[in-house]
This record gives sequence, C-alpha cells and structure tokens, in this order.
Amino acid sequence: MKKKIALLGATVILAVALSACGKSSDQGQAANNSQQGMNMNHSGMDMEHSSSDKLPAGLKEAKNPKFKVGSQAVILDDHMPGMKGATATIVGAYDTTVYTVSYVPTTGGEKVTKHKWVVQEEIKDAGDKPFAKGAEVTLMADHMKGMNGAKATIDSAEQTTVYVVDYTPTTGEAPVKNHKWVTESELSAK
Repeated sequence: MKKKIALLGATVILAVALSACGKSSDQGQAANNSQQGMNMNHSGMDMEHSSSDKLPAGLKEAKNPKFKVGSQAVILDDHMPGMKGATATIVGAYDTTVYTVSYVPTTGGEKVTKHKWVVQEEIKDAGDKPFAKGAEVTLMADHMKGMNGAKATIDSAEQTTVYVVDYTPTTGEAPVKNHKWVTESELSAK
C-alpha cells in the first residue's frame, strides 16, 4: 500500500514538473515571437507590440532632443513588463503632441485604458491643433493589435519630444526593436 501511495505521489510530482516545462516552452515561444512583436499584458489584455520601423506621416524630427539618435538612456517607466530600468538605444526623436488614450480594440476584447502613447500623427484627421482631454478620436496607430481604426477617448495630452527605442527587457525576454513611444520625461541619462 505504501508503494502505491509513493508511486501516486511521484506521478503527481512528475505531472506538475511537466506542466511547468510546458509553461516554460510557451514563454520561450513568446520570447521568440518578440522578434516580430512583443506579447504583453496591458490592462488585463494579451496584446502584441509591433516592432515595425514605419513612422506615421507628418512626424517631424526633433530639432534639439535631450537624447540624440544612437545614444543610450535608462527607461524610467514600465508601460510594458521589463521596460523600467532597461537600457534603451535611441532610434529616433520627434517633437509632437503625445496622448494617453482609452479604446476598445477592433479585434474585440476588454477596453484598454490610459494606453501610453499615441502621437498626434497617429490620429485620423488630426491636423496641427492638439486634442483636449475627453475628445473622441479614431486611431491610426498600428503598434498594438486592434488599435488601427479603433474609436478612442483622449485621457491626457502633452507637447514633448517622443522617442523610438530599442531595448532588452529586464525580464529576460528577447530584445525589442523600434518601441513606440517613450517620452523625454520617461528617460534618464545612462
């Protein structure tokens, strides 16, 4: 009887260990997928971050950015897991109005609230005048699945320099290329 109980206990331990290996494999697959886009949990949603180097039309390069293209900085904010404390390489710097927005993805699912960031040039028919808090807009951003064409509400607006950065997450995931956007106040000199 004791041998049967020991065998049953060993079987349970083996099943748990194999289950954990399955999760590690899934995490490894997510890390592999991050070469094309990074899966992240944003406001309770599993979303994929695009690594495209495509920029919205009309975006103007910053005339005097605090962080020059090619330089490195430390990311101070954590809009995605593993960003805070990561070393970023500056890929681009642009002067624009940047927004936090709330929207329901066109792909369905839960509402995303206070998403950081969408720039003026990623809003349909934006023009040059910044939108006020509470304005209803249509997003043309494609750095997250379900953003392009989504109806959104402006949560906040700020005129600043925004950066496109490459970084390796502090969580050990694969490097992220062309992350859009990090504001100047979210970076610190290395």
